[in-house]
Amino acid sequence: MTVQEIALDHSIGFIMGITHRKLALVLQNRLKNFDITPEQWSVLYLISRVDGLIQKEIAQRSGKDKPTTTRILDHLETKGLIYKKTGTEDRRSFVVHITDKGRSLIQETEPIERQLVNDIKECMSEEEYEILMKLILRILSYANNELTSKDQERDGQ
Repeated sequence: MTVQEIALDHSIGFIMGITHRKLALVLQNRLKNFDITPEQWSVLYLISRVDGLIQKEIAQRSGKDKPTTTRILDHLETKGLIYKKTGTEDRRSFVVHITDKGRSLIQETEPIERQLVNDIKECMSEEEYEILMKLILRILSYANNELTSKDQERDGQ
């Protein structure tokens, strides 16, 4: 089946969803020996880059809902990769920090993620990759704007 035939039969969201799930499975297989899922890895990676975020910020930056973020953070904490401290400004929120074990895991596994990106780049030119990324980011921006305007309508703004 050609890309054109698939594109005629399915929506872009459907194709992007399948692609995401397949790439997540590839990454999951590559991370198998490290006892971390791609979902957990992406949140841990975010925390390693911006240590000291509250859960709400982690959810927003990772594009995950709050219950999913809570579940992931609980798993990461159980594995000793992060720790939570009660927030100073809002005692109901937790500030999340990465542990040395978590930082070490990211250092070991970041090359695996980079290699996956390089492997994907093998099926297209550098120019095609740059165009693809620009288009995906444009679609993401559109979706974010749609959701923001829906949230504002719901909140009466």
